[in-house]
Amino acid sequence: MPILSQLVFYPIKSCAGIDLREATLTPAGLMTQQIYDREWMVVDLNGNFLTQREFPKMATVRPRRRLDTLELRAPGMLALHIPLDLPAPEDEKILQVRVWNDSVPAYDCDEVAATWISNALGTPCRLVRFHPSARRLANPKWTGGVEAPTLFSDGYPFLIISAESLDDLNQKLVAQQKTALPMDRFRPNLVIRGGGAYEEDFAASVGIGAAVLRPVKPCARCPIPAIDQQSGETGPDPLDILRTYRADDRLGGKITFGMNAILATQEDVVVRVGQEVDVELAFRE
Repeated sequence: MPILSQLVFYPIKSCAGIDLREATLTPAGLMTQQIYDREWMVVDLNGNFLTQREFPKMATVRPRRRLDTLELRAPGMLALHIPLDLPAPEDEKILQVRVWNDSVPAYDCDEVAATWISNALGTPCRLVRFHPSARRLANPKWTGGVEAPTLFSDGYPFLIISAESLDDLNQKLVAQQKTALPMDRFRPNLVIRGGGAYEEDFAASVGIGAAVLRPVKPCARCPIPAIDQQSGETGPDPLDILRTYRADDRLGGKITFGMNAILATQEDVVVRVGQEVDVELAFRE
């Protein structure tokens, strides 16, 4: 039976991920130690989101929880510690920020954080945190009208990829004398091992314990898989091979790899690496 082989959590959008042994599935995404997936984001001075697409060095900004702070490290820099407690109402500074077509309020993390992240990335920018009053929903066209909340993810609370899908891609890369890629190039939240390659494409539901995830939209791929997630350097682009067999008519021929998903069960559920996964298939006509 398939198992959950990896859980990956990204506190800051487009920065390094953290491998977890267990996490809580919530309607808004993964959560651990009261920190949510993509709860923070880097924005330019106009409030527009920044990602590795424009700034590959974001991959080298590495967050982790340290007691009551989120610690950030980057090459050649001292650590930054961001308080996890929300600011008192009289101290909060609110910025209106944009993620794709959504504009939402966010906490500005202060001048110290802005200076640190600007130096780390080599461009003027600020670090913001999702505001409790903000509301972002996944596209109802793909969720079937279900109101699925998300924070600063590109659009959906979860990304699922099977290990066998990457194995298949790597076989094709190696056959062309190219280097096999690690899973972190594709930045999933949940990795499943033990099923077939691209089985996630045809999954009606993915059950893990008491949680049921529903894959809703293929994940269209941008240049980020070409970025080494350890060094932040750009290398050969796997899209060159993926485009030969992963163009998806549902997205106008865009290249896809992995499935965006929402939580069908509305209660929070703790899941662990190694748990059995029940994949129910619903083949498209």
